[in-house]
Amino acid sequence: MKITLIMPNISHLFPEIKLYDGCMEPLQIAVLAGLCKRNDQEVVFYDDRLEEIPYDEPTDLVGITVETFSARRSYEIAREYQERGVRVIMGGIHVSLLPDEAEMHADSIVIGDVERIWDEIMEDLKYNRLQKRYYGNGILPQYHCFPDREIFKGKKYLPVTLIQFSRGCKYNCTFCAVSQYFKQTHRCRNSADVIREIESDKKRMYLFVDDNITGEKEILKHFLRELIPMGIKWVSQASIEMTEDRELMKLMAESGCMGNLIGFDSITTEGLRSYHKAPNLINFNKYEEPIRVLRDYGMLNWAAFVFGNDCDSIDSLKRTVDFAVSNRFSLAYFNLMMPYPGTPIYEQLKKENRLLYDGQWWNHPDYRYNRSAFVPAQMTPDDLSEATIKANRDFYCYTSIGNRLLDLKTNFRNPLHAVVYLYFNLLLKKTGTSK
Repeated sequence: MKITLIMPNISHLFPEIKLYDGCMEPLQIAVLAGLCKRNDQEVVFYDDRLEEIPYDEPTDLVGITVETFSARRSYEIAREYQERGVRVIMGGIHVSLLPDEAEMHADSIVIGDVERIWDEIMEDLKYNRLQKRYYGNGILPQYHCFPDREIFKGKKYLPVTLIQFSRGCKYNCTFCAVSQYFKQTHRCRNSADVIREIESDKKRMYLFVDDNITGEKEILKHFLRELIPMGIKWVSQASIEMTEDRELMKLMAESGCMGNLIGFDSITTEGLRSYHKAPNLINFNKYEEPIRVLRDYGMLNWAAFVFGNDCDSIDSLKRTVDFAVSNRFSLAYFNLMMPYPGTPIYEQLKKENRLLYDGQWWNHPDYRYNRSAFVPAQMTPDDLSEATIKANRDFYCYTSIGNRLLDLKTNFRNPLHAVVYLYFNLLLKKTGTSK
């Protein structure tokens, strides 16, 4: 049997963003390819962000991973194949959050993690008994499942390998779809599987795509001790509470951690309370101590902020940008708060009749990327959208890039840090993050 895997293109519908200049390997597709290979299926992969999809190419099943921003495009792709008589199966966070919607656009859907049930799906496909819904087993993630990265050959991705150590997050931030998908759980892979994956890949730069790699600190410490002799460099996403554990920070530095994307989200206690951002509130005090610890360990600081809580004003958003620049963060992401389906903030805004685009912005033809999908409390939707765009533009202007580079403890700590800093700052300036 032949399986066709598709990575949908967000910017096909939102041409104002240029994802093709900064595409990363889609790890979830490689894991699926590995599962197919284990079952002796023929696999082809098309990245809609980089290439045309050959809809008329014969295949037995099309698999599409659906994210909320790519949902409308995913449904378009599915329709093209179904009109040609090809069966389509969909999975991903969006499908799990809105299974009834996704089911209208696919022959079959997967709710939850797919690894433990893929063999069953392939068996059902073989005997023409594909079910409408499959429910994944979310015990130990990616257990003895290894990605097939051969499918990435010839495609122009950023020079970093994506890998995963854990899934989920135990916190319940009001805007976060991940917490809803994983039901506030955090599960780690078998560390031997991760080490084996790194050994077989033989690359030296890795991005752990974990939602919060420090969620289980003692398990992580054990893994980091195993990682130290391998001599790799890596980055991930982590909670700011990691700075309380100096043993953990030391092991992260010794194992090759260059830095982490950290959700600062708001610079006010009111904003953090509205987001239910518990670890940040505990470590708040204007973030001075956590930032000092990160600098002492030489970590590149990649900060994420979420604009649009009911405490935000135009002035507070400006102060957030000033905060990021003055602390010389290596990178900063100023994100519009998106009311993802199934999240507490979505339900709150729906109850208050503040959702735009009929409450389904991800499917609405008039919605545009970087535009507010709800009515904020202290400004208009357009004001919030423009303030977010301006924040990114100001942070990635050449003056800011130059001034932030000269932090000798982090961004200019060594030649590698400086190269990484400049590469990603200039890339983000170019790809539309600052436009």
